[in-house]
Formats: sequence, structure tokens, C-alpha cells
Amino acid sequence: MTTAMLLFFNLGGGEIFIVLMFVLLFFGSKRIPEVARNLGRGIRQFKNAAEDIQRDIADSVNDVKQKVEQENDKE
Repeated sequence: MTTAMLLFFNLGGGEIFIVLMFVLLFFGSKRIPEVARNLGRGIRQFKNAAEDIQRDIADSVNDVKQKVEQENDKE
């Protein structure tokens, strides 16, 4: 299983050229910038969502820590 994954990512120059030619033929030269722009936007939105989730988790942890410290101070 892992060797199949390693072979998948072991691409040479010829294979990359073939993939790029296929993309050019499939999408056309006018649509490639649009596809790349949309892909970039999607990646940016995914990163922003992941950062928001991390921030929410960190805020929740900090809130719990503060509540525990306040309860310990009362005792």
C-alpha cells in the first residue's frame, strides 16, 4: 500500500509534461487561469476555515482554564 503511494508521487519530467499537456488539452488555454484562480480561492477558504476552527478550540481551552483557575482561587 505504501509503496503504491510512493510510486504515485515519484513522477519524472516526462510524466509531468504529459499531465500538463492533458490539462491544456482538456481545459484549453483560456480556462486554465480561471481554474487556477478558483483552485487558489478554494485553498485559501480551506486554510481560513482551518484557522477559524483552531482559534475556536484555543479560545474554548482558554475559557475552561480561566474557569478552573477562578474556581481554584475561590477555594
